[in-house]
Amino acid sequence: MRRKIYRLNHRYSFYLGIQKVVDAYTTFINSEKGLSVKQTLKLTDIIAVGFMLFAFFLGAGNIIFPPLAGQLAGDHLMPAMFGFLLTAVGLPLITIVAIAVAGGSWDHLTQDLPKKAAVLMAALIFIIIGPAFAAPRTGLVAYEMAIKPFFVDATQAHLTSFSILFFAVAMLFAWFQGRLIDLIGKVLTPVLFLGLIVLAIAVFVDPQGEMMGAHGEYLTQPLTKGFLEGYNTMDTFASLMFGMLMVDALRSKGITERAATTKYLICAGCIAAAGLAFVYISLFYLGATSATIAAGADNGGAVLSQYVQALFGPYGQIVLSIIVLLACLTTAIGLISACSDFFSSKTKLTYKQWVIINGAACALIANVGLSQLISLSVPVLFALYPVAVALVALTFVRSKLPNPRVAYRSVLLVSLLFALIDAAKVAGLDVSAFNMLPLFEVGMGWVLPTFAAIVCMFFVAKSSQPELTEEAA
Repeated sequence: MRRKIYRLNHRYSFYLGIQKVVDAYTTFINSEKGLSVKQTLKLTDIIAVGFMLFAFFLGAGNIIFPPLAGQLAGDHLMPAMFGFLLTAVGLPLITIVAIAVAGGSWDHLTQDLPKKAAVLMAALIFIIIGPAFAAPRTGLVAYEMAIKPFFVDATQAHLTSFSILFFAVAMLFAWFQGRLIDLIGKVLTPVLFLGLIVLAIAVFVDPQGEMMGAHGEYLTQPLTKGFLEGYNTMDTFASLMFGMLMVDALRSKGITERAATTKYLICAGCIAAAGLAFVYISLFYLGATSATIAAGADNGGAVLSQYVQALFGPYGQIVLSIIVLLACLTTAIGLISACSDFFSSKTKLTYKQWVIINGAACALIANVGLSQLISLSVPVLFALYPVAVALVALTFVRSKLPNPRVAYRSVLLVSLLFALIDAAKVAGLDVSAFNMLPLFEVGMGWVLPTFAAIVCMFFVAKSSQPELTEEAA
């Protein structure tokens, strides 16, 4: 396999650069643990795995939030976009790497937490990215941006009918779990990515306006505002769960060894991160140059829709509809599949039964409405996102901690407590008594206490109890 790739190095030089870095990392892991890599994937399969992960991430939130953020950021585009990329690209990529380092499963990632706490945390995350918020949002955004514009008098009946059809198609794809790489990575995503490339080129070649001044919090703290806006994509939560789905997909391709799984998870994460960064930069620039043609737009979907119609004329809405439908559909498939895989492992119901349950729940909740769903999700994200970040951070320093069990339980508890205060503020509750907390005013009061807790854990006495083995974990 290596000889074959080496002969093609002129054509795939960029890929080989990433491959060498991953190979070096994997070799180091192997030397430490006495493992050997014997299992390999074809280049086309590696790219397909990366495209599959990219498609899972690129959904409703990834499309509707950057354009509005770019418009509001205006000439403060760069710091706002950088902050957004930190949480919407950086954290998901780091999370995928953390899952690979931990062993490729949620059980490995949370082995130092009480079993019930780990299951509860996983269940909450799956509910958030599944039937409660993220998955129904894919159907709502697909309807609002791809279907509704074609109806003069769109009614609730149109939304209901579309929701049923949309999630029925998503369930059909999710039904064949072992074929997800072929269905999504080799069929749907290339079409989606082609549409995004066309849109990005048009935006940079023919921008529809000039950058205007920044608005609101983007005027005074664009970096922090962009960072917090990245929460809305929910991609760090998704990474925690998609990582397990990717392991299952790799197994379907014959990759079962831990070292090989780690290698290809990191490859997939890099490909997905590069694709997401490309999309976000394009959409941020689109938003920043949209003030003259989308003035007064109250959501990113409206900004994107008006901009695309200005770029491509009467056919602009058709182009946008194709992009949005594919992006939302691929994400819905991934979310339903990941949720069903988890709940089937914890209950007596089968994977396919959970596909039906989750798909039906998504279709039902999608009828609540997009604005209401987004407003309900924000406090929940502020409460749980910091906990996910803390969990990922601990994964990278676990081997250096004298007492991992105490560290994980203490740090996650600290992050949760301070995150709940931030969430209460976002929900409109009076928490002015905590104004003295560093970064509390910008919605990040959890950062310094969590960081301090991690530092303190390096000085905790070593546990007298034996470490859990991987098999036990």
